[in-house]
Amino acid sequence: MTHGPRFTPLVAALPASEPFVGPEALERARGRPFRARLGANESVFGPSPHAVAAMCEAAADTWKYGDSESFELKAALAAELGVGTAHLTIGEGIDGLLGNLVRLTVAPGDKVVTSRGAYPTFNYHVTGFGGELVTVPFSQDREDPDALIATARETGAKLVYISNPDNPMGTWHGAERITAMIEALPEGTLMVLDEAYIEFAPEGTAPEVDPDDPRVIRMRTFSKAHGLAGARVGYALGAPELVAAFDKVRNHFGLSRVSQAGALAALADRNWLTEVRAKVSVARGRIAEIATANGLKPLPSATNFVAVDCGGDGAFARRVLEELAERDVFVRMPGVAPLDRCIRVSAGTPEMLDVFASALPKALAAAREMQE
Repeated sequence: MTHGPRFTPLVAALPASEPFVGPEALERARGRPFRARLGANESVFGPSPHAVAAMCEAAADTWKYGDSESFELKAALAAELGVGTAHLTIGEGIDGLLGNLVRLTVAPGDKVVTSRGAYPTFNYHVTGFGGELVTVPFSQDREDPDALIATARETGAKLVYISNPDNPMGTWHGAERITAMIEALPEGTLMVLDEAYIEFAPEGTAPEVDPDDPRVIRMRTFSKAHGLAGARVGYALGAPELVAAFDKVRNHFGLSRVSQAGALAALADRNWLTEVRAKVSVARGRIAEIATANGLKPLPSATNFVAVDCGGDGAFARRVLEELAERDVFVRMPGVAPLDRCIRVSAGTPEMLDVFASALPKALAAAREMQE
């Protein structure tokens, strides 16, 4: 007699894995909290006070399910972006939207192209639905649009993924480069343009894309600049036929009333967004100064984090990361060479960055001692 769940052959063949181990899990394992939480690319500056107030008010109505259509939020986003509501779908962060998109488009064995070392949650969804990942290397610490397109053409890929600005390196391409990539897409390949960090990028990074263009879907979030990572609100912008298909598979009650209220109020508070951008810019400068003072090389960043080249290989960078954790500083690092010569430090408050500044020289010294 067979006991236990009868998994599908696909699921049974998958390794036990997850894209990220959260800082809370790390704190439980180590038995104490971090003093500087600088690894998850959250906005430590928090959400708009108006968003907090709206969420507090909405909390009294949590006995009700959230609006399954996110009607008010969708209407506000459409007005903000100059598109129709039919061009938008809202979901549980970009992660949830990526999962639904892959479910809609990728069958077992279908090819999907991405960059080696790019956002691992996308890869997690592709393999979870049986897709075959085909990766191309970064070029000079940036995703390589030419290589991505060429590989999509060679493999007949269903999807090609690029983040702009990029995670984990913080680099970016100008709008004209992304537009050229869209124009070069092979027939039948859908481009997934992840713009989670677009609010931090220089003017001219976001391309002008016809919202009816069926070749591209854009992903954005309230988790970063709007400081609502814990609320899990993201949205996708695409052609109506593609957007409508999300209704076939999405969790219709996946967004709480509290999350919707917070995102709606955050979207309206442009002054807070301006203030957060300014604070992030200052923090990026401080991270760069700390890195340079310790003989390390900060990479230019258009995000709310800075990749710092530790000057060695991935093993050395990991030792630096581990030594920082021993000193109660949480950072992360890219997962593959040559990107893994870096650690990735999120924009923090002045107090958090003071802790980082104090811990980094000691972590470097300990890592170098182990290397000898």
